[in-house]
Amino acid sequence: LDVCATCHEHATCQQREGKKICICNYGFVGNGRTQCVDKNECQFGATVVCGNHTSCHNTPGGFYCICLEGYRATNNNKTFIPNDGTFCTDIDECEVSGLCRHGGRCVNTRGSFECYCMDGYLPRNGPEPFHPTTDATSCTEIDCGTPPEVPDGYIIGNYTSRLGSQVRYACREGFFSVPEDTVSSCTALGTWESPKLHCQEILTKINDVSVFNDTCVRWQINSGRINPKISYVISIKGQRLDPMESVHEETVNLTTDSRTPEVCLSLYPGTNYTVNISTAPPRRSVPAVIGFQTVEDDLLEDDGRFNISIFNETCLKLNRHSRKVGSEHTYQFTVLGQRWYLANFSHATSFNFTTREQVPVVCLDLYPTTDYTVNVTLLRSPKWHSVQITIATPPAVKQTISNISGFNETCLRWRSIKTADMEEMYLFHIWGQRWYQKEFAQEMTFNISSSSRDPEVCLDLRPGTNYNVSLRALSSELPVVISLTTQITEPPLPEVEFFTVHGGPLPRLRLRKAKEKNGPISSYQVLVLPLALQSTFSCDSEGASSFFSNASDADGYVAAELLAKDVPDDAMEIPIGDRLYYGEYYNAPLKRGSDYCIILRITSEWNKVRRHSCAVWAQVKDSSLTLLQMAGVGLGSLAVVIILAFLSFSAV
Repeated sequence: LDVCATCHEHATCQQREGKKICICNYGFVGNGRTQCVDKNECQFGATVVCGNHTSCHNTPGGFYCICLEGYRATNNNKTFIPNDGTFCTDIDECEVSGLCRHGGRCVNTRGSFECYCMDGYLPRNGPEPFHPTTDATSCTEIDCGTPPEVPDGYIIGNYTSRLGSQVRYACREGFFSVPEDTVSSCTALGTWESPKLHCQEILTKINDVSVFNDTCVRWQINSGRINPKISYVISIKGQRLDPMESVHEETVNLTTDSRTPEVCLSLYPGTNYTVNISTAPPRRSVPAVIGFQTVEDDLLEDDGRFNISIFNETCLKLNRHSRKVGSEHTYQFTVLGQRWYLANFSHATSFNFTTREQVPVVCLDLYPTTDYTVNVTLLRSPKWHSVQITIATPPAVKQTISNISGFNETCLRWRSIKTADMEEMYLFHIWGQRWYQKEFAQEMTFNISSSSRDPEVCLDLRPGTNYNVSLRALSSELPVVISLTTQITEPPLPEVEFFTVHGGPLPRLRLRKAKEKNGPISSYQVLVLPLALQSTFSCDSEGASSFFSNASDADGYVAAELLAKDVPDDAMEIPIGDRLYYGEYYNAPLKRGSDYCIILRITSEWNKVRRHSCAVWAQVKDSSLTLLQMAGVGLGSLAVVIILAFLSFSAV
């Protein structure tokens, strides 16, 4: 009998112990002659046969595995057999830029991904998280629109309507509120906060009007609240007893912050006057009226005497005592100005002024925020008469700084709108914040002096920080504000307990969370390198790959990667070679008899800049590490940190 001729179609004839027998082929079971039935390898379950995240497909005499949606085989083929070490790893869909569309932020999940809106954006047409292919949700930039209005109030300066923008309100002149100003912010809901400013009208009452020194008027005010300065309108109407004399009518303006204002008027002697005092619009007041008669004099001859009154801050009114008119007189002005806060500042000028007017007016060209001494001399014979007064000019109401810009990341330059070679003092107020470190706040206030038309200053700013810098010339009331962003620098060096292991098991390595001093910490990586590469390893190297994708054992690999948010505040332990995945990296066991260097790398990434710091964590010589041998041993060296000399790197 030809035994081989009777073999089943899925069997093979073989010679065993001198006899020919039929044996079912691999993947089939039976007696080899009448029956060879396909063995279904998939009956034990896809996870057992093919591994996690797979589906198992039986074939006659065999089987193959396919990764589930959202995963890919490490051999980069659609099908695989797991006996070659191939397994399914998660596909990071977020590597595709723009996957979540404009304003979207992609978050990878096992087997899929989710989309969220970035800071400054809100979901529209649906909730978060969302999937761009199945959901109608999209992200739109937050725009709060026009800020709400405050009755009898106004918005100070410029503003934007983006998330976090602020507008500052204040009451119009003639109104007040407690607090005096308030801020409304653009919220994450796309709406402005309701301003808390309630402006109430200030009604000024003028009381107790009296006359002193014959031509001077004093009064008291009583109002619920006093603004820094109040402007008054003083209407003067005078009539002499002699009907042939003309009527004296004049309006005088006075601005002061005194509760008992007073003003000396240029009045004619021997005249009946009616003086009406009221506040200038928009402030309202109950006006006050007083009538009086000035004293007669006999100064028909000019004795050269005169007095000076100040109005509109820099204008002088020269009032001669004599009533004799028509003669021409020359006045000599000597002006000297100094600033208490600038030792080298001096503004001096002199000139002559000739007039026939009885009450001439001269307006001086003075610098703001300056203390002036003005000496006026009437040049006449036989005797000269002089009067000296002081004028303190207020800060300018116009901007004296232009073309402000930043350079070298932390330096500023600007153009000073002023007289050449005139020294100026500049006040700085700096606020620094970090979105990734809510408790961080830096505030600085200082001043500098410069006579340059194009001053420059370099600031002591912290890395990885958003700053607002307010700059104001002391001679002006108007500041300018500029925003600066400093780039991150290398993260703090990893704090590690260094181990040296000779032929023994490697203890668990303790990972401590680094402080975000120089920028936000993004991730922690554990790198396994051949010991021979330690001296040539560059911390900035981006070439380290996973264990399975590594072409050669001599290149080293990334054993673990942990996001900063996944590292506890105290510490966590990482056993080398536990065969688990940390992120997308497989923590493979170390090979026996090999020498390794274990490196901890901290990565900081922000604003398209990446920086690293590294430290050698352990040296393993003649490794005998297996998963079952992982147990604590004595430290090779306690608290010794080996820092690589080439830690610093910036990759944009």
